[in-house]
Amino acid sequence: MSSKTYEIRPNQSVELLKELHILTRDGKMNQDSRRKLKQVYHLYQFIEPLLNDVKEAKGSVSLVDHGAGKSYLGFILYDLFFKDLRDSSHIYGIETREELVTKSGELAARLGFAGMSFLNLSVAESTVSDRLPPAIDIVTALHACNTATDDAIRFALQKRAKYVVVVPCCQAEVAGVLKRNKSKSLGDALTEIWRHPLHTREFGSQITNVLRCLQLEAHGYQVNVTELVGWEHSMKNELIIAHYKDLPRRRPAERLHEVMQRFGLDELRERFFVDA
Repeated sequence: MSSKTYEIRPNQSVELLKELHILTRDGKMNQDSRRKLKQVYHLYQFIEPLLNDVKEAKGSVSLVDHGAGKSYLGFILYDLFFKDLRDSSHIYGIETREELVTKSGELAARLGFAGMSFLNLSVAESTVSDRLPPAIDIVTALHACNTATDDAIRFALQKRAKYVVVVPCCQAEVAGVLKRNKSKSLGDALTEIWRHPLHTREFGSQITNVLRCLQLEAHGYQVNVTELVGWEHSMKNELIIAHYKDLPRRRPAERLHEVMQRFGLDELRERFFVDA
């Protein structure tokens, strides 16, 4: 166990890091905790400019974190950015596990983080819940499994989010459709790309994220795809950041439909919907 805590940002609450079990009670940090903190800080570097942009434009920021889990990201964001704003800015953590929602709410109350709320809802339920405002500035979803990432994107579109930040995870739906429809296009050499089960899974994951990017672009967003350096322990380290700029929609919408048709994914049109 190392006693060094030099990685911690100067304005970071040590008490919070102890509550999140990133630091021990005597302020020490092990290798696993150091890696976890490094990952959250790395992601914060991407999100901080978005927070500043919204704050400067509107005077306050609303952020929804889907699949919040223990809300490491939400608490770090609040501690580093939100707690000193003294305005109506708010973070909402959405999580299906009730015990985690309860614990996060208790921790926020203990720390005096009044601008944090935690809701025991699925991503899909949160889209229609009256417990959330009609518009949200920033939507995040880190490692939301399978279709939960798509639900988070749908939520962002319906809430007219200015920014969408997702790290997709465990994408099986498209791979399943590719597998089912494989026999329909056996004469097509392109099916070699997903003939083997391992390739089906990996190609399915790849094309899922391509469709997500096209969907966001088809709703007027500028999309940037990058890698989360420092998440080497996980293969799921693709970071998609979308910024609403009211860009032309027709071309990406056409490409989205072309890709789905080319690979026999027409039955998923509802998931990757375009209504713009």
